[in-house]
Amino acid sequence: MKKIKLAILTFVLAFSFSVQSNSKTVPASFADLAERLMPSVVNISTTQTVTTTSNPFPFTFPPGSPFEDMFREFGTPQERKSSALGSGFIIDEKGIVVTNNHVIQNAEDIIVRVNGDEEYKAKVIGADPLSDIAVLQLETKDKFTPVGFGDSDKARIGDWVIAIGNPFGLGGTVTSGIISARNRSIGLSRYEDYIQTDASINSGNSGGPLFDMNGDVIGINTAILGRNGSIGIGFSIPANSAKVVIDQLIEFGETKRGWLGVRIQDVTQEIADVEKLDEPRGALVASVAENSPSDKGGIKAGDIILEFNGVRINQMKELPAIVAKTKVGTTVKVKIWRNKKELVKNILLGRLETSDDFKVSDKKSKPPKDIIIEDLKITVRKLTKEEIKIRKLPNQTSGLIVTQIGNTSPLLKSVEANSIIVEAQKIKIKTAKDLEKIVKDVLKSNQKTILLAIYNNQNQRRYIGVKLD
Repeated sequence: MKKIKLAILTFVLAFSFSVQSNSKTVPASFADLAERLMPSVVNISTTQTVTTTSNPFPFTFPPGSPFEDMFREFGTPQERKSSALGSGFIIDEKGIVVTNNHVIQNAEDIIVRVNGDEEYKAKVIGADPLSDIAVLQLETKDKFTPVGFGDSDKARIGDWVIAIGNPFGLGGTVTSGIISARNRSIGLSRYEDYIQTDASINSGNSGGPLFDMNGDVIGINTAILGRNGSIGIGFSIPANSAKVVIDQLIEFGETKRGWLGVRIQDVTQEIADVEKLDEPRGALVASVAENSPSDKGGIKAGDIILEFNGVRINQMKELPAIVAKTKVGTTVKVKIWRNKKELVKNILLGRLETSDDFKVSDKKSKPPKDIIIEDLKITVRKLTKEEIKIRKLPNQTSGLIVTQIGNTSPLLKSVEANSIIVEAQKIKIKTAKDLEKIVKDVLKSNQKTILLAIYNNQNQRRYIGVKLD
């Protein structure tokens, strides 16, 4: 009987401890936290002048008609004021406000409302379209209640968060939810590492803060999925990435991002197999800009960047963000994979905003005849100097333009007509015979996979791994 009572007591204590532990992680109310944070969240309204032309005729044309633009020229230009709404948050008692760039872009007047009723004019300290971040200064000597940034890298999927903002112009609206996912990319900007949340975010929430349960900002609410308002999927810029940009905008009025000078792509399983890399990881260098930091530091097309400044690169998309956050003028160690072994290169980082495009050649040449590569079931011709100029390729480029692709070609799904084959198995291609020889060597081997470097129709240099029959 004593053993039974002891077992029951143990169970009751364990259950009680579990309930108490859960009560600490599941908030009974967000009221105290919201009350403390709301004075730091602001509503932003902007105005700009939009010029339109009226139709002077008593008839109209359907949208897209060639006459629509023609007759619009005869109309009278008319100006009207257009307004937009957004959110933001105060990070300094002197009235420094953070918001999205798209909230204030092209604005002529910016009005910031604090605590729902106090209105202030604001000027732009600095704005960055690439990250969609802007920093404003309220034109007043009043003091304000700022909020601080948390460590967004420590935020975990399932953590509670609250969003405060100005949805549909209603102002002072608090919503709660959890972090649904991390490291999201949705195709909005060059640098994407969004926090996904199910806390309701709607039109007008842009630029507002995403808070953790300590009241620290871990994200800037930026985008929603769905045209008709929130459907439970919102995206926020992580605080750690945003803070680097914000600090630069406050100090310099502009960004100063690190620049390597390379175009990169994912390392696929086929490319990893060809390169004898243990697994698909890192960022494959598709091309190197002439006279760029990478060019001067010895990085070549075909290298795989495994580490940057001591940080392991697991996926290609991680590298641009890490490079951008690194101080311009810093010498960093870049670990690469070349010829089936690791090498380390010391690179002096340049500045992205002042980087130059690839140089081109002015020389001309006549197009040669088409040649069929039987083993690949494609037709090619030699790249000319004139085509290098027209397509704005590096002036040392050599290769073959793909003019036709057969229906049974192994390249059918991965290469477009007018693409340029510049390398095969890391060997530069100058003539059709060069490519034919390499293909035959691959077909005789056990691997049966060929690694091609191409310029696609957008003139982006890429590597593709192709299985040959």
